Amino acid sequence: MTMLKEGRPTAPVAVADAHMAPATVTGNRALMLEEALIFEIGSTDTTGVDFAPAPKVASRLAGLERRAIGLPGLSEQETVRHYTRLSRQNYAIDLGLFPLGSCTMKHNPRLNEKVARMPGFADLHPLAPQSTVQGALAVIHELAEWLVTLTGMHSVAMSPKAGAHGELCGLLAIRAALEARGDARSVVLVPESAHGTNPATAAFCGYKVEDIPATPEGRVDLAALTARLGPDVAAVMITNPNTCGLFERDLKTISDAVHAAGAFVYCDGANFNAIVGRVRPGDLGVDAMHINLHKTFSTPHGGGGPGSGPVVLSAALAPYAPLPFVEKQGDTFVLIEEESAQDHHAGTFGRMVAFHGQMGMFTRALAYIMSHGADGLRQVAEDAVLNANYILRSLDDVLDAPFGDSGPCMHEALFSDRGLADGFTTLDIAKGLIDEGFHPMTMYFPLVVHGAMLVEPTETESKAALDQFIMALRSLAHRAKAGDEALKGAPYHAPRRRLDETLAARKPVLTWEAPTLAQAAE
Repeated sequence: MTMLKEGRPTAPVAVADAHMAPATVTGNRALMLEEALIFEIGSTDTTGVDFAPAPKVASRLAGLERRAIGLPGLSEQETVRHYTRLSRQNYAIDLGLFPLGSCTMKHNPRLNEKVARMPGFADLHPLAPQSTVQGALAVIHELAEWLVTLTGMHSVAMSPKAGAHGELCGLLAIRAALEARGDARSVVLVPESAHGTNPATAAFCGYKVEDIPATPEGRVDLAALTARLGPDVAAVMITNPNTCGLFERDLKTISDAVHAAGAFVYCDGANFNAIVGRVRPGDLGVDAMHINLHKTFSTPHGGGGPGSGPVVLSAALAPYAPLPFVEKQGDTFVLIEEESAQDHHAGTFGRMVAFHGQMGMFTRALAYIMSHGADGLRQVAEDAVLNANYILRSLDDVLDAPFGDSGPCMHEALFSDRGLADGFTTLDIAKGLIDEGFHPMTMYFPLVVHGAMLVEPTETESKAALDQFIMALRSLAHRAKAGDEALKGAPYHAPRRRLDETLAARKPVLTWEAPTLAQAAE
């Protein structure tokens, strides 16, 4: 039956039972079409198009071996249908709410897409003369100014291609600064509430990583951190707001203590969406922080070329920023690419990339910033926090909220599997969400919470959309607490049933092989 909530019709909850329709002969379900592998559709002995006879090969190439490349030949129609059918099995932000905690997934305004496709941006070549790309350099420079202003930092490195790449940039700048003063340090401290990439990046840079515990309320243990500071500590990597969805209220105190010990503060800015326009990390003593443009400033996740993770730097680290960077000289924008051609990057650790390849990300981010303005960006943070708290308080009576008594959350609501019936887990609820038409939330992270379920609604979801998600999650929570065995078999309505994810991770089958005659006979 159709349920009503605030006068809005909503879809009935789908529950599997013994009276489900039998499987179809084709494997198709109405408009959800079963699709074989591309190697099973086409033959490697044919091509999908007709080619003219090959021209005579030049004598200097005559000795090269010619052999089949082993790719299936499909017609244009078969190719288009194959990838269109596969695309229908994907979940995307344009289909519905994407509740991934710790990875802001919000609507990408189409205005930004139009700007990125404008001639002069979409067809740039990295080796074009600087005099011919003044508009593009102006975009990079203006975006950099916005990022510095919003964070209260001294300068910004625009070349890093993603969040983890930005972390690497920040730590390389910290290492260069320490080496410049002849201070060899070997340890990076990483709180339990930090993102998982932080310790990986520190280890990649050659540092020894030591954990700092969290308090019972989910924040950094200040006493434990200050007690560990010493002459061997190079930096502290802290995520704020942290992975428990909480603001680190002691960050300024932490920064002061870290600086007094001669070390630096790296802040993971992946969750900047929750505080943009409200809090400036530079005011909290941060020395370096990456900003994921695809999270805070709404550029696609992994779409349209390289990603972008600019790193804002304090005055202490600015001289060690990487090349290249854009500088305004009079009315001209100049891309500084050589160490000898600049003064204020005298200690640069060099390059991280060959070129600024993220023009599509830069244009989208700047369009987003300019369309909102400073006041609009402040509202972005406020609405993101409001939506997360609405979810938290709408579900904390049916799902355990381990830090619900710590006050309001920031951008994401955190729940645990505590209180579910014996034998039921977070995975069961996540798989049940697929049947309800939602991508599952982040599962089993952060590690400090058993059976964690981390939900970030973002600011772009309406109350109606949140209510539908809340209704679905409440239903699943009731079923898991009541011991509904059918939930253990979910999903029932996805293109594939529940998979053995452990086996897939440990023994993945990465290649396709044609079936043998014996297998075909079976």
